[in-house]
Amino acid sequence: MSKTYSAIVTEEDGGFVALNPDTNVASQGDNINEALVNLKEALELYFEETAADSATSKPNATFLTTVTVQT
Repeated sequence: MSKTYSAIVTEEDGGFVALNPDTNVASQGDNINEALVNLKEALELYFEETAADSATSKPNATFLTTVTVQT
């Protein structure tokens, strides 16, 4: 089974950081593609580790929304 997850990519210190906001899992790479490949691997490991716990733990709710700020 496969599922698509969001990734937020930012440039930092000459490299790139990819973050999945649903799980708060992040990874980095020298370029965008490398950061995304590393994030995919990190997410696969994350889900392997949490698979055993998922039957007994309640998932955390995560929301992505916007806020308006007066400027």
